[in-house]
Amino acid sequence: MRYLTAGESHGPQLTAIVEGVPSGLNLTAEDINKDLARRQKGYGRGRRMQIEKDQVQLLGGVRHGKALGSPISLVVENRDWKHWTKIMGAEPITPEEEQEVKRQITRPRPGHADLVGAMKYGHRDMRNVLERSSARETTVRVAVGALAKQILAELDIKVVGHVLEIGGVRAENTEYRDIDDLLAVTEESQVRCYDRQAETKMMEAIDQAKENGDSIGGIVEVVVEGLPAGIGSYVHYDRKLDSKIAGAIVSINAFKGVEFGIGFEAARKFGSQVHDEIEWTEEAGYTRKTNRLGGFEGGMTTGMPIVVRGVMKPIPTLYKPLKSVDIETKEPFTASIERSDSCAVPAASVVAESVVAWEIANAIVEQFGADRMDLIKENIKKMREYTRDF
Repeated sequence: MRYLTAGESHGPQLTAIVEGVPSGLNLTAEDINKDLARRQKGYGRGRRMQIEKDQVQLLGGVRHGKALGSPISLVVENRDWKHWTKIMGAEPITPEEEQEVKRQITRPRPGHADLVGAMKYGHRDMRNVLERSSARETTVRVAVGALAKQILAELDIKVVGHVLEIGGVRAENTEYRDIDDLLAVTEESQVRCYDRQAETKMMEAIDQAKENGDSIGGIVEVVVEGLPAGIGSYVHYDRKLDSKIAGAIVSINAFKGVEFGIGFEAARKFGSQVHDEIEWTEEAGYTRKTNRLGGFEGGMTTGMPIVVRGVMKPIPTLYKPLKSVDIETKEPFTASIERSDSCAVPAASVVAESVVAWEIANAIVEQFGADRMDLIKENIKKMREYTRDF
């Protein structure tokens, strides 16, 4: 499978074309809208979330609630577009209208794509950069991820993203009973955290950052259960599933690092403290005593839960702005502000969940038959039986 997205933050809509979705997949707009609503929640979000109530339109590739096997078109309209029609319209404008617009941006914000993007594409108005580099684009990636989660759900594979840390406040109680418990508790949390005591402290940290005109980042974790062993491959670097997931995580706006299992902690341990010993039982087949490697060996799933974390830097749009330089005058200035969140880590956990779900669904469709859901179900069932009895 593959997909492309198009659209700007204040343009008329965001669009995704998804190719290769197997026919027979059950899919409705409501399946996707639930995740779009989840992305818009979270303590510390800005005014944009009050303006936009994202809803998807399925404009191709789905008939009567089932995927046809042809490309699927997903569209999310920007309700704020009506205030930006002159500034962001596609049609040419007159010099008089250009003067009326008066929103040319020549002052790059530190930490954003503004300056380097303008250099790369030759833009003197950096709105041409920030409109596309905005995290608003993740809206339609969550829509695509929701589609991927529908594929996984039909294969009894579950994906949940949650927050481990915000602004230095780390969740201590992370011993959830099962993945359903993790989902149920974090869905009720304003910061998507399983630890209720940490949740309160995280919210206090967000409030303090907002009061100071600053922003804070954090760490999110995605857990995937129900995968058989052997998804992915060791034979080439670009077929390793953990590599693809790592790339997907750091493709999310403001994400700067990724780890699996115990991750970077492995650098401070002996090999005997890192690798997962193998067991076999007649009921479960091959399992591991521990899951320090986060469900991967050699770029392939082991059958244990996938556990992947990403670190999100603080949002660079600050109400206590940093110094920069105007590209026209070369004079220093204090960076301008677009609408901003003081913390978007809870929402980012939903985005991370979505991009991980896509990579896993894509790997499964590729490995077990790309055209029909019924065939994929049969093939993955055979794979589970085969790896259990191997």
